[in-house]
Amino acid sequence: MATRKERCSKCGVTLLVPLEERTIYCPVCRGIIICKTRATPPGPVVIYRVWPSQISPQLNPPTPAHGRKRAVLCGITYQGHENSIEGSINDVSLMVNLLNKKLGFPRSSIRVLTEEERDPYRIPTKQNIRASLRWLIQGCRSGDSLVFYYSGHASQVRDRDGDEIDGYDEALLPVDYQTEGRILDDEINATIVRPLPQGATLHAIIDTCFSGTFIDLQFVCRINREGYFKWDDHSIPHAAYKGTSGGCAISISACDDHQNSGDTTAFTDNATGALTYSFIRTLEKEPGLTYGRLLIAIHERISKKQDKIGLKGSHSAQEPVLSSSQRFDIHSMPFTL
Repeated sequence: MATRKERCSKCGVTLLVPLEERTIYCPVCRGIIICKTRATPPGPVVIYRVWPSQISPQLNPPTPAHGRKRAVLCGITYQGHENSIEGSINDVSLMVNLLNKKLGFPRSSIRVLTEEERDPYRIPTKQNIRASLRWLIQGCRSGDSLVFYYSGHASQVRDRDGDEIDGYDEALLPVDYQTEGRILDDEINATIVRPLPQGATLHAIIDTCFSGTFIDLQFVCRINREGYFKWDDHSIPHAAYKGTSGGCAISISACDDHQNSGDTTAFTDNATGALTYSFIRTLEKEPGLTYGRLLIAIHERISKKQDKIGLKGSHSAQEPVLSSSQRFDIHSMPFTL
């Protein structure tokens, strides 16, 4: 393999990298470096990760999913950034355990993207996340169960195409968002929601800020303490279609579009997302529950911890949100993945 020397612009260490790579990951300062040589390489790899003991890791193309269950789990800590997150990789590990050991997802059908992955295809860059979302929906057919999980940063940007009630798009922040940009909810919807075929189900579990309509589903469930609920229709006349191709897409988000979420050690010694921990613990404690009971139980767990640390009623409080591509009775439909 032809290589060249590249100096890390952050810590100064000299790295030996493939000749054609333009973006690399430094193992010393954990920074992402845009190389001075901007040759555009073919293929899906965006970041070449340099390992202290392994300069040239083998690049294996993505393998097809196994069986009728498939998941993409993305956790980003933004190592070296000013606003890094401590618990995202812990969150992904907990979700892998839940899906694989308790919900029947074959490990080979679970694609994990974190900064700690040894495979360059699994670093959560913008290009790799996009490729993984396409992999998630590829070949989907009736009876399939898909899961998209995200723990990381999000933001809001001004809506440019008139399809948001509040005037803002929600956006996922890849690890390289400062150079490559965000992934808007419009794109996520177009990639994994719109192609979802009849008889297939997609669940999105989104543990981030501004996440109420993170995958742009039409109906948002509003529920009070007594369990009474209604579905708000977020569709806008003459705007782009945000529904499926006959399948059912459901999202459980950490908070509403105007709220923040965060990592906490209030639940365990290790930092975890409040939604992730509450979601997993509720499923473990109450098998066979309905969507309504799941939403209420998650809210109760988070609310109790917020009371203890003095966040209840403050701008930092978060209220989980359920959204869907179709209306249904949340108190009669059992939750299943």
